[in-house]
Amino acid sequence: MLGKLAHWHDTTLGHAVVGAALYWAALPPVDLWPLAWIAPVWWVLLVRRRELSGRRPYVVLWLAGFGFWLAAFHWLRLPHWATSFGWIALAFYLGFYLPAFVALGRVAVHRLRVPVIVAAPVVWTGLELVRAHLLTGITMGALSHTQYRWIELIQISDLAGAYAVDFVVMLAAACLARMVPCDGKGWALWPLAPAGLVLAAALFYGWMRLDGDCQVPGLRIALVQGSVDIELKHDPSRQKLIHRHYRDLTEEAARRFESLDLIIWPETMFRETLVTFDEDAAPPEDWQYGEAQFRWAVEETSRRSRNEMADLALRSGVPLVLGVDAYHYGAGGVERFNSAAYVDRTGRLRDRYDKMHRVLFGEYVPFADRFPWLQKLTPLPVSLDAGRRPVAFELKTLRIAPNICYESVLPQVIRRQVNLLAREGREPDVLVNLTNDGWFWGSSELDMHLVCGVFRAVECRKPFLIAANTGFSAWIDGDGRILARGPRRAPEVLLAEVAGDARSSFYLRHGDLPAGCCLAACGLLAAVGLWVWRAKRSDRGWWPAADRRGSVPR
Repeated sequence: MLGKLAHWHDTTLGHAVVGAALYWAALPPVDLWPLAWIAPVWWVLLVRRRELSGRRPYVVLWLAGFGFWLAAFHWLRLPHWATSFGWIALAFYLGFYLPAFVALGRVAVHRLRVPVIVAAPVVWTGLELVRAHLLTGITMGALSHTQYRWIELIQISDLAGAYAVDFVVMLAAACLARMVPCDGKGWALWPLAPAGLVLAAALFYGWMRLDGDCQVPGLRIALVQGSVDIELKHDPSRQKLIHRHYRDLTEEAARRFESLDLIIWPETMFRETLVTFDEDAAPPEDWQYGEAQFRWAVEETSRRSRNEMADLALRSGVPLVLGVDAYHYGAGGVERFNSAAYVDRTGRLRDRYDKMHRVLFGEYVPFADRFPWLQKLTPLPVSLDAGRRPVAFELKTLRIAPNICYESVLPQVIRRQVNLLAREGREPDVLVNLTNDGWFWGSSELDMHLVCGVFRAVECRKPFLIAANTGFSAWIDGDGRILARGPRRAPEVLLAEVAGDARSSFYLRHGDLPAGCCLAACGLLAAVGLWVWRAKRSDRGWWPAADRRGSVPR
């Protein structure tokens, strides 16, 4: 039995599965984060080998990747039975990244003679950049995210984003893999030197960047976390219970904490729809009554929602940021937004942010505006529209920029919003994420989403606040420290005393340039690999046949 197990471990399948299992264990819910430093070793060993075992090694690698992402993102099946199709489709797509990593790495190592300790981190980082952008992007489950507790290490995120931490972790794993005997090469100790040098440099930079240029606290902000599991159905009586639940928590926050400057609700927890309209607003196509009745209906709905907001602010005596569904009626029809509304202490609606980056099949169905029947194939009642501009709410001496839900998952989205506001002379001092994670019933999605906020705080060098239904609400400082965190799937009110942070960020100014260089290298490797593959098929390669044997990804 031991012999069979050893033989299985030595195959492409064995290495792929062991690496995937260790990587999964490094992520929530198991959360054994040190395993992330060794999990890629088995994949890098596949890069080093002259030949990959099996008839279809890249199919085997895809299957291992597919299984890994199914396990890592299992919570995608929880909101509704129909979301299981999206869960499987996403895992199907993400499964291609593991064979792409091995294939491109093998081209670099065996064709271009690039050392594996260089090839592996460059290819991995380039592919992570692709994952963050392609098909609207997702970064959850990244190698870097397993290291969010290591505060000194993650400070390099203000240089190249979370991709910098990905690079360091993969480089260390590649050095470990280079030490292991492979294809006739014995044990080697020299890879410890580059691994130690890079890690030491990253930690030294992190130590130098900690706790710098922070101003004294300027705002006292209460984060309201209710605990309401969400289902994809509309129940008017349940909406009233949700609203009462959050109203009671708001009043509790006002009683518990003195001199509050702001109270923040999570995404869509204010259950009265905020309605705005133009003078020339036209009734929607499905409106069955006259134009006068339409006008009265929108005016009455608008008045009711604004009065409810004003009543909340006046009862608490504190300005509010509320997550709300917003409808705007214009001459061209109705637009629907996922919004954050800012209400001052007198009850006046001062400003509103409409979510700009929507979740594919979570908030909109592609082409449903042209082909309405597509919408009916999904559990989504309507598709939301994208907001047009970022917003910064002025509060005393600081500016607060809201973002909503999975916008915090994508570094380029938050960076773009901050830079757009900066060009307008309104760069935010504090970032706030309003999210409703009640769809996921307390699963590991809560942990993965929270970690994204940690990296956005370091990348932008700004405090990052999270108000989340069912958790995790959090106060994160500009160093990425979680200073306060709500419970899992239970109500709580958190107090955050936030300060502006005067530190600059290379990542804010230059964005994905370093990771983009890694992606460009991946493009070059893909071109070389394709050329060699075509040459091999036509039996006219660059190298003698004996040298070509097994060195091209099969």
